[in-house]
Amino acid sequence: MKIALGVSGGIAAYKAAEVVRLLQDRGLTVQVVMTRAAQEFVRPLTFAALTGQKVITDMFGSGNAQQPNVESAIEHIGVAQSIDALVVAPATADVIAKFARGVADDFLSTLYLATKAPLVVAPAMNVNMWSHPATQENVETLKQRGARVVEPDSGYLACGMTGPGRLASNEAIVATVMEVLGGTQDLAGETVLITAGPTREQIDPVRYISNRSSGRMGYAIAEAALRRGAKVILVSGPVSITPPSGAEIKRVESAEEMRTALKERLPDAGIVIATAAVSDYRPQTQAEQKIKRGGPIDLAMEPTSDILAEIARTKTHQFVVGFAAETENVLENARKKLLKKSLDMIVANDVSRDGIGFDSERNAVTVLTKSDVIEIPEATKLEIAQRLLDEIVRIRHPQTRSVSSTARAAR
Repeated sequence: MKIALGVSGGIAAYKAAEVVRLLQDRGLTVQVVMTRAAQEFVRPLTFAALTGQKVITDMFGSGNAQQPNVESAIEHIGVAQSIDALVVAPATADVIAKFARGVADDFLSTLYLATKAPLVVAPAMNVNMWSHPATQENVETLKQRGARVVEPDSGYLACGMTGPGRLASNEAIVATVMEVLGGTQDLAGETVLITAGPTREQIDPVRYISNRSSGRMGYAIAEAALRRGAKVILVSGPVSITPPSGAEIKRVESAEEMRTALKERLPDAGIVIATAAVSDYRPQTQAEQKIKRGGPIDLAMEPTSDILAEIARTKTHQFVVGFAAETENVLENARKKLLKKSLDMIVANDVSRDGIGFDSERNAVTVLTKSDVIEIPEATKLEIAQRLLDEIVRIRHPQTRSVSSTARAAR
């Protein structure tokens, strides 16, 4: 998902850099739009370095007559159509007034009129400016149009006065953005350790034994957990997909490398979700040189470590979730695995079904605990991930009412 972050001119503009980082930690792409006044407090290069995106600073050009940007004359339309939310932090009295009255004299105010994406505004200004009837009327106008206003905090202000007007905390701003995007922050403060993808067991320097796992399910869970405020550690076998921004990535190849990585990070995690398709067997020996073509060969195999069972057996406080990719007797085999490995939850899916599972963007699963069986019908893997996290939150924190992905989509 993509966010346009408007930064307007005030001393609080420097705090927008931390807002960028927190949004990225939740897997969001951020493009910064700065007013001319904002550039007096923070240079565009700061945000370009943080986001890896072009920072838009002018309606018709780069601000340098020798380097005009002709495309930017209509760029506000392209940005307006590509974003999932427009966030302005800090929002000065001037910007709020422009938005309320429909003034479009720079890129940010024109972008506001051109987009249908939801608006989040975090005001920051002098206490008298904030309390002035004109500002309050403009804020109320934006609220009536559906904007979410993150009310400023009270405290000591840069002008030397004390009172409301200080930019709300970065966490409050980001939490509001995530709510507007249809998410919750019910995993804030949690560390989620996820395994994804296949492992490879070497036969010789050029050959290996592996499986068809694409890693898409694990990566989708990582993205969903980030959106819900979690810190995510993703231990990934070799895959060809891009990890979600904000996740800590540990890349491994063999089952033993995955075991080592998990043991190192397990003490940090409160939730462990093992989606990786770990090789059950590996060659007893690896040839030092490429095996040449000839007659039949026999590969003596030995079992790899049962990583999931080991984690569940030695856990202290962790909630451990396993996955069971089955081709027959799906629920029966999954329940056996749940009980044998002492898991808190297992997610079963029938990988023999066409169009879901391996190498697909879609899936359909059944979630099993010792007391429950929850069917999650076919959906995108990101939607499946959200539903799975709903169930984990429900069990771990029964007093917290988690909003299901279905309810979020209906908003």
